[in-house]
Amino acid sequence: MKRFLNLPIFIVSVVMLFASCGNKNSDNKGNSKDSLQGNITISGAFALYPLVVKWADEYSKLHPNVNINVSAGGAGKGMTDALSGMVELGMYSKSISDEEKNKGVWWISVAKDAVLGTVSDQNPSLKDLMATGLTKEQLYDVFITNKTKTWGQLLKTSSKEEINVYTRSDACGAAEMWAKYLNNSRQEDIQAVGINGDPGMADALKKDLNGIGYNNVVYAYDMSTRKKFPGIEVIPLDINGNGKIDADENFYSSLDDIMKAIKDGRYPTPPSRDLYLIAKGKPENKLVLNFLHWILTEGQKFVPEAGYVTLTDEAITAEKAKIQ
Repeated sequence: MKRFLNLPIFIVSVVMLFASCGNKNSDNKGNSKDSLQGNITISGAFALYPLVVKWADEYSKLHPNVNINVSAGGAGKGMTDALSGMVELGMYSKSISDEEKNKGVWWISVAKDAVLGTVSDQNPSLKDLMATGLTKEQLYDVFITNKTKTWGQLLKTSSKEEINVYTRSDACGAAEMWAKYLNNSRQEDIQAVGINGDPGMADALKKDLNGIGYNNVVYAYDMSTRKKFPGIEVIPLDINGNGKIDADENFYSSLDDIMKAIKDGRYPTPPSRDLYLIAKGKPENKLVLNFLHWILTEGQKFVPEAGYVTLTDEAITAEKAKIQ
């Protein structure tokens, strides 16, 4: 059985989209025929949480005597818990630093996703925002320098509505990747109201018509409808800086469109990025290694339906070599 710890209703609803019943490895009396058994504990990044829950659910169907406990809390928690040995695996959604490498962290890439700029879908300036998009430089002056304070100043309109800027208060990959996109800044450089967690950010933006923030893909798009969640709109990036969203920059209408743009590189890196499972040194537990191998083989088929981007064949081969 998986355990979901102190998670907002928003996350639980995402997880429940994945839940299903059935067990192919038991006889008609319900007795397991599978030899694998034991516990795996995993904590960390909100960005990776829904996908790891899906993997845990599917793996447990194959191996009903395996108990996988998954909890979210941010990438920083995943790194801390993994390095301290509190969990077998951490979920991590930002670049592995030299300091972390020196502490003995071991990692494999398991999927890709991206951080998206987000606002309320009732924003009074939404029509202008969707037509022109925002450049990296414009976003820098909203999130980092705070030079741009009103929507009119940002979009060159008559609006005097102030921009209410939000960021993540927890140590997280989303904030780091968003800041890195903005002129190679850091999470600490973002000048904004702090909100805990991806679900908290989404809820804050739904309630604040003049708010601006950022979310991981799976908290902006509904995996069942493949459309944006009601209340949330994704800010299109004016990548070529010509003051309008051209046809080849317009890939936000559905989850499948943004996933394709991430995979083929039209959406920039950062704020797209690899997602990792990490540990304190290479895991020695054979159950953990079996689970990781399954993730990189059979488990990859669940990546697109969960709202993530699969690794290339070359990348999967390289990651599998790490667990041999």
